[in-house]
Amino acid sequence: MTADTAVTWLFVPGNRPERFDKAARSGADRVIVDLEDAVTPAAKESARQSVVRWLSGGRTAWVRINGSATPWHDHDLACLSDLPGLAGLVVPKAEDPADLDRIRQVVGGSTALVALIETARGVRDAHRIAEFTPVARLAFGAIDFALDIDAAETDQALLLARSTLVVASRAAGKPAPLDGVTQELGDPRAAAGDAARARALGFGGKLCIHPAQIAAVRSAFEPSAEEVEWARRVLEHAEGPGAGVTPDGQFVDKPVVERARRIVGRMDTEGRGHASAT
Repeated sequence: MTADTAVTWLFVPGNRPERFDKAARSGADRVIVDLEDAVTPAAKESARQSVVRWLSGGRTAWVRINGSATPWHDHDLACLSDLPGLAGLVVPKAEDPADLDRIRQVVGGSTALVALIETARGVRDAHRIAEFTPVARLAFGAIDFALDIDAAETDQALLLARSTLVVASRAAGKPAPLDGVTQELGDPRAAAGDAARARALGFGGKLCIHPAQIAAVRSAFEPSAEEVEWARRVLEHAEGPGAGVTPDGQFVDKPVVERARRIVGRMDTEGRGHASAT
C-alpha cells in the first residue's frame, strides 16, 4: 500500500518514544511521529533526538515537522536530512509551494510531502499546493483552520474548505485528501462518523490520534455491504443484454458503471497491507 492509497494515518507524540513501536504495530496504514503540536517547547529537542534514534534503527515513518515560522523548524530539517527511515514529511500550515520546495531540498530531493492545510491562505492556494509534484497528498487541519478564520468547528463552517481540498486534489491528479483528526478518544463511533462524512465529501483517508480510532475509520472508508451489492448488480446488468435500465428501474449509463467499478475496486484493495509505517 502506497501513500497514494493509505487510509489511516496515526500520529504518535515525538516525546513518547515508548509508544513508537506500538504505533508501528497498531494496524495503521501510516505512522506519523509528531514533532509539532503534540510536543511542548521544552521537550522539542529531546523529542527530535528520540525520533532520529528510532528512525536510524531500521524503522520507517513519516514525521510532522514544526512550521517554518517557528524557532524549531530549521533544526528539524537539519536533523532529518537524508535520514534513512524517513518516509516523508507532514508539513503544517502549508501555504506556499516555494516553501515546500525549500523544505524538500534541505531534507533531500526525493522526500515526499503531505501538505497539511490549516489556514485561509492554504485553502486559497490549495490548487497550487496540490499541483506541486513532491506533494503526495493534501490533508486538512480542521482545528487550526477554524481558529484561523474564527469559525466554529461545524460541518457547515468547514464545508467549503473540505470541498476545496477534494477538488484541488482531483484537478491536480493527486489522491483524495486526508481529513483531520477527531478529538473524541473515548468513543470510536465519533471517529467513524467523522470519517463517513469525509468519505461522502470525497476524502480518501483520515488522520488519527489514537489506535482505537483506526478500525472505525478504516471501516467507514470501506464500501458498505449495500454499496457492494448495488455495484455488483449494476456491473452484472451492464455486461449483459438489455443494458440501460436495471431490473429495479435504475438507469445505467457510463458514470454509473464507473462508480460501480470504483466501489468494487475499493472493496478489493482496502483492508490489505495495514500495519505499515511507510
